[in-house]
Amino acid sequence: MPCYTYNGQNVVGIGGFKSYLGLWFFQGALLKDKKHVLINAQEGTTKALRQWRTQSAKEIKPAAIKTYVREAIQLVKDGKKIGSQKKKPLAVSPN
Repeated sequence: MPCYTYNGQNVVGIGGFKSYLGLWFFQGALLKDKKHVLINAQEGTTKALRQWRTQSAKEIKPAAIKTYVREAIQLVKDGKKIGSQKKKPLAVSPN
């Protein structure tokens, strides 16, 4: 599955599955999503990643995809991103 980058940062990935084609926007939570097509495919697990699913060729809208990709690239240019949260170290009792 290809992943496209800009200046060394992941921007969008593409994955084909049995029932859909998915576009993953690595900082998708920061996109405006005016078409309301982005979903959090792993609610409670991912903070930034958002997915756009299409189930048929008729649903693929090249102009809309370009708009989202351009906005995602602009996020990289602007240095905007949601970083991963580091887990707190596990507290272990000395006894």
